[in-house]
Amino acid sequence: MKSTISAKGQITVPVEIRDKLGLAPGTVVRFDLREGGVLLRKGGSGAHPVDQVFGRLRLTKPVDVLLDEMRGPRPVAPRARRTRTTKR
Repeated sequence: MKSTISAKGQITVPVEIRDKLGLAPGTVVRFDLREGGVLLRKGGSGAHPVDQVFGRLRLTKPVDVLLDEMRGPRPVAPRARRTRTTKR
């Protein structure tokens, strides 16, 4: 695939690449210089660090189970005592 640089220095990213990388208008991209070319990556210094890693972790257990393993089991809350009311 190829694209032409405009007079303003802009390029159009082909639809197939935009779809594959999930690029939408306003998405920050990063250009990394490589020997003999450039590597285009989704995300960059303008992207939030969480956005850069979101979806990479594959959980094998539900989050509640993982938290219980890290913190220990949740304490059982004592039952609230009921008080009697008297009619006057």
